[in-house]
Amino acid sequence: MPAFDPLTYRYASRRNVVYAQNAVACTSVPLGAQIGLDVMKSGGNAVDAAVAMAAAMPLLEPTGNGLGSDCFALVWIERDKRLYGLNASGVAPMALSAEKVRAMGYTEMPKAGWLPTMVPGAPAGWAELNRRFGTKSLAELFAPAISYAKEGYPVPVNVARSGSATAAALPRRWRRTPYRMNTGGRAL
Repeated sequence: MPAFDPLTYRYASRRNVVYAQNAVACTSVPLGAQIGLDVMKSGGNAVDAAVAMAAAMPLLEPTGNGLGSDCFALVWIERDKRLYGLNASGVAPMALSAEKVRAMGYTEMPKAGWLPTMVPGAPAGWAELNRRFGTKSLAELFAPAISYAKEGYPVPVNVARSGSATAAALPRRWRRTPYRMNTGGRAL
């Protein structure tokens, strides 16, 4: 095993190394990690925490993977001494074919819009992880995300900047959708 010096962090980062005695949770935004820690502090296991964090991240960092994304997981169960894998990648809609895309006037799959959107794999993946390894109900695990969606949350600066840039690039017809995440009639 390589030597580890907790006072030296050789990788460039703006984040500090965090140490924990009983649990650790990590997401790209601190509020997401806090959800995972709260789940484990309330008796949930690491899979419960991962599902709760994954369910909240499409809201907390909408510029990342969303509800329409894929879910891949490697889960080590210590008591079984066994590694489990999950591939919950989404699939193309059953009624969509290359011929239909061409009939719509496209010579290749568009990069944006509804047409290239897949059937989400992530929600089914979360449900399967919960069924197989979880200790809490999905209602309990989704509660933090639902609460933040209803009551609001502090938006990190990098997410606000990215959201503003994305909103400006959206086609005009899509900008009519009302979002609560706005100030003065414009996206963050």
